[in-house]
Amino acid sequence: MAKHSVVANRDRHRRRARAMAWAAALGAFAAHSQEADKALLEKARQHFQPLPKDMGTEAHPTLPARVALGRKLFFDPRLSLDGTVSCATCHRPGLYGTDALPRSVGVERRPNARNAPTVLNAALHFKAHWGGERADVEEQALKSLTGAASFGNPDAATVIRKLQALGYEAEFKQAFPQDPQPVKPEHWGEAIGAYERTLVTPAPFDAYLEGNVQALSPQARSGLKAFLDLGCATCHAGAALGGTSFQKFGVFEEYWKATGSAAIDEGRFKETQHPADKYHFKVPGLRNVAMTPPYFHDGSVATLPQAVRVMAKVQLGKDLGDREVDDLVAFLHSLTGPLPADFAAEPVLPARAFSPTPP
Repeated sequence: MAKHSVVANRDRHRRRARAMAWAAALGAFAAHSQEADKALLEKARQHFQPLPKDMGTEAHPTLPARVALGRKLFFDPRLSLDGTVSCATCHRPGLYGTDALPRSVGVERRPNARNAPTVLNAALHFKAHWGGERADVEEQALKSLTGAASFGNPDAATVIRKLQALGYEAEFKQAFPQDPQPVKPEHWGEAIGAYERTLVTPAPFDAYLEGNVQALSPQARSGLKAFLDLGCATCHAGAALGGTSFQKFGVFEEYWKATGSAAIDEGRFKETQHPADKYHFKVPGLRNVAMTPPYFHDGSVATLPQAVRVMAKVQLGKDLGDREVDDLVAFLHSLTGPLPADFAAEPVLPARAFSPTPP
């Protein structure tokens, strides 16, 4: 019995020692993980910022009357040449501010030259359009009125007649009280711009940047680390994770070989005619990117994992493994936020008929 008791005690001591060693190892691992998480968060904060409450500026404020008017104008198709196209045609709420087409379609089924990027968080970008030929969302809205492949109106006078006939005059006066003639295309652009500057979609990544490490899954944090280590944040930085520069698409090889593009788009060169601008495009923001296929300026890539592989290959000269792609995609999913309530639901528009045919 004594011998059995000694053996039993020795076994208990061994089990206790192993348990204590295991607990110490777990504690050390947890401490190491916490330190790694802290270091990753600090590094992320050097490159990214949480989304602002809205995207208004001193020059382009989000005044309530302006935003309310802009929301109606954004969804009203009667202001296009044939009465079929509104801003929401290419920027549908159900498709996270895109139309899910490789290239958008305007009035009379006229094709646009490029893919329509999401309107969500777009006012954070330093320019509008893939080629940056619009200064901001206000100019983009204004120029769309007479754009051949967008609203297609022949001139500004036609637009003014439509706005007045549809009963918008009182709302323009309320939104622009200092102007004795408030119904004008410039104010159309300002109103829609004011509305678009409210379309902010805070996501789990914003909670992470504000200090909640658990807002991202372990896999998403691994993807964030890979995103930083690979150098993706060199271009995709800031609150929008992009939208702040022009870059060549196809640094290590021609982009169309990787994307299978049907046509070769020469990017900003089309507008500037400067050889240095060949194949340069505005870097897209990555907010809600998991919800906005197809990808790139021509919508040539259908899935997010494929887009990640293409970017790594043509921009970084790297072939990624499946695990790394999965981690990066998990991180990109953390950039998806809920739709703003006044974008998810369409407004009630003025109940007036208006012929789409210009008088």
